[in-house]
Amino acid sequence: MATSSSLAISPRKLRSDLYSYSYQNDSNTPLVISVLASLIERTLARNERIAKNCTWSLSKDMKTRVFDCLETPDLTIQSYLERIFRYTRAGPSVYVVAYVYIDRFCQANPGFRISARNVHRLLITTIMVASKYVEDMNYRNSYFARVGGLTTTELNNLELEFLFLMGFKLHVNVSVFESYCCHLEREVSIGGGYHIEKTLRCAEEIKSRQNEDRRYNQIARIML
Repeated sequence: MATSSSLAISPRKLRSDLYSYSYQNDSNTPLVISVLASLIERTLARNERIAKNCTWSLSKDMKTRVFDCLETPDLTIQSYLERIFRYTRAGPSVYVVAYVYIDRFCQANPGFRISARNVHRLLITTIMVASKYVEDMNYRNSYFARVGGLTTTELNNLELEFLFLMGFKLHVNVSVFESYCCHLEREVSIGGGYHIEKTLRCAEEIKSRQNEDRRYNQIARIML
C-alpha cells in the first residue's frame, strides 16, 4: 500500500481536496485509490476463499469471460490503480463512479465473480468509461489501452461488451455518488479512517469560480 493511504487527514486538508484536488497538477495520489484498492482486494480474497470450496463460485457467465486474461498480471491492484492515475490524472470522482459501475456490473451479471484473472481489465474499462462520463476532456481509447497494458482493439471490445452487459446504465446522480462515497468511508473507517474526495458535487462551483477569476484578471489588465 502507498504510504499516503495511512496518513490522517485534517478537516482543513479534506476541505482543500474537496474544492481543488482535480485541478492541482502536482497533487499526490488521491486517497480514494487506496480505499478502492483495499475494498477490491478484500472482495478478491473472499471470492478466492469461496472458490476453494465451491466450484460454482467461479465466473460461469460466458458473456463476461471477455474480461478474463490468459496470464494473471503481476501488478497489485494498488499499483495498477496508481499507474492509471499517474498517466491519466483522472480526478478522484472518476474512481468513485468506476466503483458504482463495478457494483452495477456485478448486480447485472450475477454469474460474474471478481478474480485475479479479470480484475485488471474490469478496472481499466470502468475507469475509462467513468472518465468519459465525469471529465470534460479525455484521452483516446488507444492511450488508456497502453496505460492498462492492452491493445486498442482489446480495450475497444471490452468497452463495448461492458456497455451492453450494463444495459448502458451509466448515469450517476449526486445522491448515488454520495451514497457510494459514504459506503467507501464506512468500509475502511475501522482500519484507517480514510476520507473520499467528493469532487463531483463541487466541480461546477470550481469552474464557476475560475471563470470569475479569469474575468476579474482580464478587467484588471484592461484597467492597468
